[in-house]
Amino acid sequence: MMKKLALQDSITFPGKPTQSTAECWFDDACILDMDYFVKTISGIKAKGVRPDLIGSIIAHYASKWLPDLSSDDAGKGPTNFEESSPETVTASWMKKRFFVETLVGILPPERDSIHCNFLLRLLRTANMVGVEPTYRAELEKRISWQLDQASLKELMIPSFSHTCGTLLDVELVTRLVKRFASLDEGARSGVALVKVAKLVDCYLAEAALDTNLSLDEFIALAGALPGHARAMDDGLYRAIDTYMKAHPGVSKQDRKVLCRLIDSRKLSPEASLHAAQNERLPVRAVIQVLFSEQSKLNRHVDWSGSFSGTRSPNPGLEPPARCLSKREMNAQQMEIKKLKEDLLKVQSQCLALQMQMEKIMDKKKGFFRWRKLGIMPSFKSSVSVFEKIEEGGEGDVSFGRQTPMDMKAKLVRGRTPPKWRKSMS
Repeated sequence: MMKKLALQDSITFPGKPTQSTAECWFDDACILDMDYFVKTISGIKAKGVRPDLIGSIIAHYASKWLPDLSSDDAGKGPTNFEESSPETVTASWMKKRFFVETLVGILPPERDSIHCNFLLRLLRTANMVGVEPTYRAELEKRISWQLDQASLKELMIPSFSHTCGTLLDVELVTRLVKRFASLDEGARSGVALVKVAKLVDCYLAEAALDTNLSLDEFIALAGALPGHARAMDDGLYRAIDTYMKAHPGVSKQDRKVLCRLIDSRKLSPEASLHAAQNERLPVRAVIQVLFSEQSKLNRHVDWSGSFSGTRSPNPGLEPPARCLSKREMNAQQMEIKKLKEDLLKVQSQCLALQMQMEKIMDKKKGFFRWRKLGIMPSFKSSVSVFEKIEEGGEGDVSFGRQTPMDMKAKLVRGRTPPKWRKSMS
């Protein structure tokens, strides 16, 4: 009767029950039998209790039975399975697996009903005791819904597989991050994406210390998120530098592949300075970092210059123009006049050059006309012939061959004395 009254009081309580009330109810009623606890949770759900309250009840009950599921490290110790009866290790292991599978089966279906850190602790225990794959997949799906609420401490789940050589279960985290990235934009916000990106970078920096971590696993986890998830790539650069430091045998080609994950434009000045002096980075990556810093500096100079009066990035926010003085207006008019004069000079020079070109082309046309007739006269001979024609008009002008008799007659005519002689007296 006392158990029923305590249960009714806890259900009808309007607000969230206090820690002392919850502990008293659990210690008195439900912690003795697992089946009875499942029936009680079903009755609470039927009463319409909020899912977050049901989730807190399940988390508290689980921490009582399995201290590994508690967030308090000081309270962790021997489990109640081990304290209740001195059974064999195998029997205790089977009980734990049944306990975890039962808890997963009664979790509220609503999102955010149970904190992500508790689900991660439950998943770690589930991997440790080897629960069925369906329960493990259910936990991974629920964790991926609210991965932005996870902490780095709870995300560092050790690997319980004998085939995995790493200390941490990197493949599990990669699956969680990829499932989170594949959610619809309505299911995850931009802020949540940025938080997960920071969490992944911190996890990579810790996992990179493991010498057994392969390059493919590192790249798969680093590239699980889209490029716009990281506002800054300082965390990713730190993780890559840590991986190169812990794996000195990485080839030059693998270093180039790692550096392609970094966007040098998203590095802070401190990270860029460290990268420029980092001997582990390839030369190409260092050059890209230096080029990005130079581009940022040029943009900063242009931006500062735009606000100093030369130009404005937003024309609507420009200050009103200052009225020019009379001296400045006269100086501008003189400059404009000088530019016009220079323009006229250039135009006249272009016209003179054009006329010279036309004359040269006309001469070339005349030369080719004479050449078509088969005659190659020189300029001087043509001028002398024309002069003779104009002066005498009767002289024999011949372009053919001259006989010796013709030449002699020409000489005799040239020696003909004048008609009169000047008197010496």
